[in-house]
Formats: sequence, C-alpha cells, structure tokens
Amino acid sequence: LLPRPPAGFVGRGVESALLTEAARSGAAPLCVVTGPAGVGKTSLAVHWAYRHADAYPDGVLYADLHPHTPGEPGPRTVEILHDFLSALGVPEERLPARGRAAEAMYRSLLADRRVLVLLDNAVDSAQVRPLLPGAPGCPVVVTSRNRLEGLVATDCARLLLLRRLSPDGGAAVLRMVVGDARVDAEPRAARDLSALCDGLPLALRLAAARLVARPGLSLRAMADDLLDEHRRLALLSTEDVGVEATLRLGRQQLPAAGELLFRQLALHVGAELDRGAAAALTGLSPAEADRALEELAAAHLLEERARGRYLMHDLIRLYARSGAAQAAPDGLRRLLVHYTGAALAATAAAEPGSQPCCTLPEGVAPVGPVPRPADRPEAMAWFAVERANLTAAVARAAETGHHAYAWRIAVAMWPLIVRQVHEGWEATLEHALGSALVLGDADAESRLRTLLGWVLTENGRHPQALEHLHRAPALAARAGDRPGEVIAMINWAAALERTGDLDAAGERREQAAAMARVLGHPHTETLALYHLADHCLTLGQPERALAHGHRALELAPEQQSEDRRALLLRTCAQALEALGRPAEARLYFAQAAELVADAEQPDYDPISH
Repeated sequence: LLPRPPAGFVGRGVESALLTEAARSGAAPLCVVTGPAGVGKTSLAVHWAYRHADAYPDGVLYADLHPHTPGEPGPRTVEILHDFLSALGVPEERLPARGRAAEAMYRSLLADRRVLVLLDNAVDSAQVRPLLPGAPGCPVVVTSRNRLEGLVATDCARLLLLRRLSPDGGAAVLRMVVGDARVDAEPRAARDLSALCDGLPLALRLAAARLVARPGLSLRAMADDLLDEHRRLALLSTEDVGVEATLRLGRQQLPAAGELLFRQLALHVGAELDRGAAAALTGLSPAEADRALEELAAAHLLEERARGRYLMHDLIRLYARSGAAQAAPDGLRRLLVHYTGAALAATAAAEPGSQPCCTLPEGVAPVGPVPRPADRPEAMAWFAVERANLTAAVARAAETGHHAYAWRIAVAMWPLIVRQVHEGWEATLEHALGSALVLGDADAESRLRTLLGWVLTENGRHPQALEHLHRAPALAARAGDRPGEVIAMINWAAALERTGDLDAAGERREQAAAMARVLGHPHTETLALYHLADHCLTLGQPERALAHGHRALELAPEQQSEDRRALLLRTCAQALEALGRPAEARLYFAQAAELVADAEQPDYDPISH
C-alpha cells in the first residue's frame, strides 16, 4: 500500500525530472534515491509515484524494507514477495513458501505488465536484488541512506543524490506549514531557521509544527531557541542524534495526553500502534488514547498510515526510546496484557472449534477493549498486520522478566505460525520456551516444544525437532492437558516419519487416535484421525485410511473449518483411487474443490487446542 501523498511537498523539481528520466531509461529501469536521514527521500519518491501513477496502469507496489533501529531486522524477502504477489491477485493458498519460487512467480507476473515498484529504506544491494522484476515496463525506485553502489555495478542503477534544501527552499517548506503571512513578516528569520535546521525537511517541519502550535511565537524567537548549543549541534548533524535534538524540541508544547503517550512510547515494542496499544501503554481510555494519537500526529511525531493505525518513523522511535527512564514501567505490562488478550481473541475467531491454547493469568484483564475479529479471514488479517508487534512483544517480555506473557503471546499466534510455517518463527518460539523454562510451567513448555518441534520439522531440521517433540507428550500429561498430549504425539509422529522411521511414527499415531477417542473433543479426534488416515495411505492400507477419513468427517462437521474438511475429503478421495473406485474418488475431489478455490492446502494443522 503506497503511503499517502506527502502533504505540503514543495520544490525538488530538478530531482523529480531526473527521477522521471531514470524511470524511462534502460531495459530494466532502476533508480536509487540516496541522501542523509531526514532529507526527504521517501517524500520525493512517494510524491513522484503519485504524479506518475497513470503511466503504470497495472499498479504501484510499495514496501518498507528496513527500520533503522540497530539490531532489529527488516522484513524477510519472502514476506515482501508474498505481499506483492497478494497485491497482484495471487490467492493466499497459492503463495510459494520458498523465496526462490516466490521470486520466479513475481517476475513472471510482471513480465508483460506496467507496474511501478517503490522500495523504501533499503539497507544494502543484496536486500533489493530479489525484488527487481527485470522488466522494461516496471521501473524500480529505491530509497536508501546508503549509495548502494553494488546495484550500480551489477544492475546499472542510476544514483540520485538528494541534497539538503537551500535557505530559500527551507523557507518554502516553512511557508507551506505556517502560512505566507508569518514568513513574509520575517523573511530573514525564515532563512536563518532553515540554515539552523541544515536544510533537512524533517527538522524544518518539526520546527514549523511548533510555530503553528504557538501562534504567538515569532520565527526569530524560534531561531533563537535553536541557537542553543545542544540543539544547534544536533541539527547541523546528519546522524540520528541530530534528529533526537530536533524531536526533543517538538515535545515542549505537547498537550498533556500527547506528552503522556510520547513518554510511554519508549516502552512500545514495535513501530506501529493503534488505540488499543496506546490505551494500554498509557492507561488512558480509548477516547483519550485517540486524542493523544491525533495530537502526536498533528505534531508530526506519528504518521497515520491507515485509519486508526499510526507509525513511528525510525528516528522518532529512537528518540522515544532514549527516554525510557522517564516512562511509567507498568505501561509495558499493560501492553503485553493487551497483546495477549487480542491474540487469544483472534485465535478464537480463526479456529472456532478448538479449545483455548491458554488464558490470561488469573485476575488479569486488559485495561480497555481488545480487537475481536468476526471470522477467520478477519482474524488472519489481524495477525498479519500485528505480526511484527507480537513477535517483538514476545522478545521484550522474555528480556524483561514478563515470562507469563512471553509464552502466552507465542502460543496464541499458532494459527499464523501454521499458515506461514516457513517464515522464521524459530527465534520467537525459542524466546517463549526460555520463559516457560524460567517459570517451570509444564503446560507452557509442552505447548511450545510441540509447536517449535513442528516448525523445525517443516523446515527440515529433524534432529532438533525430535529433541523437543520426544519431551512434549510427557510434559502435557504432567500438566493434565490430554488434548495437548494428543497433539504432541501427532507432531512427534510427523517428525519420526520425516526421518524414515515409519514404524515408530505409526505407533504414535495409533496411540494419539486412541487417546483422542476417549476425550470427547471432536476437534482433537478429527485431527488425530486425519493423520492416522494419511499414515495408512503411506503404508498402502487404503481401506483403513478410508475408514478413518469417514469417521473424521462425521465428527462435529459444523465445527470443522473448510480447509480441514477439504483435507479430509482429499484423503478419502486418495484412498478411493487406491481401491480402484475412481468415480467415487472424483466426487470427493470435487467436494473438496468446492470448499477451497485451490485444494493445494497445507497438509497439517499442528496444534488445535
């Protein structure tokens, strides 16, 4: 989704013309817009993209490649490719799990289209190359603090260096924000203010926002304020510390709610937030949190990227975190409670027939309402939007000793982990497992070893998977979690089967089905029967496979998701084919196809509590 057009964009006519020329040249047009932090690289690229969007009738693709916070990775290439492919109309179930396959599909789809690709905040050339379509009708514009000379050498990229604004250019920025009258009344002060801000649009807009908020403050007085040594040195620097001083100036006249929220943003785990997260951080009511968000957005300390969802730009986030000592520490606990409750609500909507994987600790409740998706698509969309915050919350909770929330948030994410099993969940689950071990909580440990073992199995790390999975059933039994014991046994069997130990895998699947039969929980028994039927097919026992499949289909069909019912129907169809009953098999295959547009679904649902 292309960000909204930058408001009050002025100047940059020469640079815009150079960008237009670069987009029209070469067999695979590629331009890198580079320059210091705060100089307006993204604003130029987005402004230019909107002005030229009509030249690309097949659309515009946008991705923010990397935050500038040290130690925080940017989005993985396959995640960006999945977003692009979804935007190009590829259904979720057809998205390739592997990066190379996703790249191939991406380039194939763009081969005969006219699409503009905008890649924002690139760190290095290697990050960009997999996202280059290589098509003459699909120019790519990249923004980066780095020159990315590797792209020049290997991909004939053009470099566009975005320089700081001249004093007159800076005055034009001020004019757009504070109005003609005040700039015309103090033209020299406007030029001085531009010089003190070193021609960086970010610093200029922050200064201008303070002027608008204080109608009685003259431009000369503002410039005099910036003569303070600390502010002046920072503004004359292009390092992050320079922007930090500029942002400190921006806090001086924030209203109370906005000031409270900005102070508490030091504790936020991610870059984006909504009213629920803001209310949790501050303890404010939802309405008060809305007002605080709007105040920060008006001061350019947050940007509203979508309705009700706000972004802290990287440098602002760095500044906010530098004030962590002044934040009320209980805000982090409230935030973790919020994300735990929201994730549990999303899981309940995504898997309505399953038992809750956990609950909030006794006596704990979110301070305000949490999002409650209406159905599975809405829940999965929420998980996708909040994934970065949720994974960061797990890590922060583990690091700060909030272990009860680290493991709960992680296991509550299981519907998304199942759907995106190849997308790097190991670190998050290991953080959560560490918290479970600190707590000595057998229930938490069993669930995390079960889920982590499955992720490792699906990613080909079978020895590591077995280290977790052979412990999980006993842990679940010790915790009194019989459904969890069944799921752990199923996952263990899957890992054993991948190593070629079919006998041991079969024993555990038979055991899981027998245990599930006495639980009186259709969701768990259906899962156990599906895997047993699949194992029977592998062993060449189609009669048994068909019997298990039919039994699973009869168990509480109203609680079965369309995906799962399609899997069961396909299993029965395969058994019928093996039995030489093709007409019946075709009927089952057709029923499966009616449930899902493409019957190529994930073949395993690893945890269903």
